[in-house]
Amino acid sequence: MTRGGRKVRLLIGKVGLDGHDRGAKIVARALRDAGFEVIYTGLHQTPEMVVATALQEDVDGIGLSLLSGAHNTIFPKVMKLLAEKNSADIMVFGGGIIPEEDLPRLQEAGIRKIFTPGTTTQEFIDWVKENVQPRRR
Repeated sequence: MTRGGRKVRLLIGKVGLDGHDRGAKIVARALRDAGFEVIYTGLHQTPEMVVATALQEDVDGIGLSLLSGAHNTIFPKVMKLLAEKNSADIMVFGGGIIPEEDLPRLQEAGIRKIFTPGTTTQEFIDWVKENVQPRRR
């Protein structure tokens, strides 16, 4: 997806000890096929690794995938690290098995959208198209 003369760059990060990456790979491929430039980090990334890669790759958005139940710790940690690096303008969204009662806390931490099981690829593609803009350079 091109905006302002360049493709929107996204990082899909598989954080924590969660070893289930099928969903993250499907998301990365669907976004790539929709015209976005996508960097996939692979399994077992720490929040620090995800943020370092996002900064190095100069991404516009980060999609975090987590199925291990550590979302209330890991997602806010990514937001804190981005703020510390003066990069809070990178849009962060996430997905995985996340209880509905945890969604308000994650949104308060700055996570812009959480996609739960049953979300179609077209739904998250449309959301990214509408919400993730190229950052100012």
